[in-house]
Amino acid sequence: MYYSEEMKKIYTVIIEKDENGWLIADVPEIQGCHTQAKTMDKLMERTKEAIQLCLDEDLEVGIKTRFVGIQRIEV
Repeated sequence: MYYSEEMKKIYTVIIEKDENGWLIADVPEIQGCHTQAKTMDKLMERTKEAIQLCLDEDLEVGIKTRFVGIQRIEV
């Protein structure tokens, strides 16, 4: 069977907010793939662009780990 549309892949995006209010996105499956923006909509747009740029430049190192979740711990 032939597919005319490329198969899409889902990536995990970790989002943090810095002390100046900037949102920062990091894509753990692609080493060095990150971006920032002031709004969530703009951040998601820029994150898709960053992923595509990394893939175009063959910077993907492959998924060596799989995102499982986040835990908080009190010390």
